[in-house]
Amino acid sequence: MNETLLRSLTPSVIGVLVRRGADFAAAEDAVQDALLEAIRVWPAGPPRDPKGWLVTVAWNRFLDATRAEAARRRREDLVDAQPAPGPAATADDTLQLYFLCAHPSLTPASAVALTLRAVGGLTTRQIAQAYLVPEATMAQRISRAKKTVAGVRLDQPGDVATVLRVLYLVFNEGYSGDVDLAAEAIRLTRQLAAAYDHPEVAGLLALMLLHHARRAARTAPDGALIPLAEQDRTRWDTALIAEGVQILQTALSRDRLGEFQAQAAIAALHADAPTAAETDWIQIVEWYDELAALTDSPVVRLNRAVAVGEADGPHAGLAALAALDPSLPRYTAVSAYLRERTGDLTAAARLYAEAAYQATNAAERDHLLRQAARLNTDGHT
Repeated sequence: MNETLLRSLTPSVIGVLVRRGADFAAAEDAVQDALLEAIRVWPAGPPRDPKGWLVTVAWNRFLDATRAEAARRRREDLVDAQPAPGPAATADDTLQLYFLCAHPSLTPASAVALTLRAVGGLTTRQIAQAYLVPEATMAQRISRAKKTVAGVRLDQPGDVATVLRVLYLVFNEGYSGDVDLAAEAIRLTRQLAAAYDHPEVAGLLALMLLHHARRAARTAPDGALIPLAEQDRTRWDTALIAEGVQILQTALSRDRLGEFQAQAAIAALHADAPTAAETDWIQIVEWYDELAALTDSPVVRLNRAVAVGEADGPHAGLAALAALDPSLPRYTAVSAYLRERTGDLTAAARLYAEAAYQATNAAERDHLLRQAARLNTDGHT
């Protein structure tokens, strides 16, 4: 059973049903039923035309539901509209489904869930497990999202920036349950890049590849976080790095800079350094300046302060940090790191402990507590 093939066909099959007259919610439900049927029967003998098979089964499931719920005239019209058997149409509605699932009226959480279900082809149970919530909770979230976009036509233009943010949210969830969301986000972004020629789509794909290339080196066997500077760079995936850099260079050559291209450029500079000591921090600061001009994001300026601390010394980094709001996530952790660099170990240990208390996940909290313990030990030896 080729589960990847099934998931890749999902959006185009939904699109076929919508063009035939099904509303989005009903089409998506029918396609999910067809996918489950494929999982049941394909191992015994996969069809020669997988997409055509899915379209036929999904359309029949939709008609069955329509017969049970719709008025007689509407039912007869839909049955009469059924085309003759044959190869499935080649039109690809994937792009429009991306735009629909990332509709501005949806919350980010709902947009992510609907994208994974309708475009990614994941089941509600898989999505729930990935986000560590009960299946019933995720089912309600998806149901509400489908109702919200029920009246949106598939041929309306969409906002690619919203789609990219949804995919970036998926990527940042990483891995949990039986679904690797980082890998799934890369798969979906590759699919989007094939359907939509835009430098920011390429920039996001490059960024994902460059970050994902470091995944194996990011944690110790016991699950402890390993900071970038301490990672074993021989464990980085050089093939992913090379692909990400090539995609990024092509995007940058179009001279339409966007935030994901700028972030990817920063990631590429980290990937290009043979050792942490050889990192080109001056160029990284310049890219953070570009990124800050594009986004005016406090989080970008926080990361820039770290880069300034590496390029121009910790006191310069602290000066850049002083201009920011101390309530920013990771502000205290950055302050601790820069204080340690100045040699003020007592203040750094206290700040690491404070940052651990503020951390939102266990791995980060444990890492910060270890930093505080390390400095407290060093201070008494």
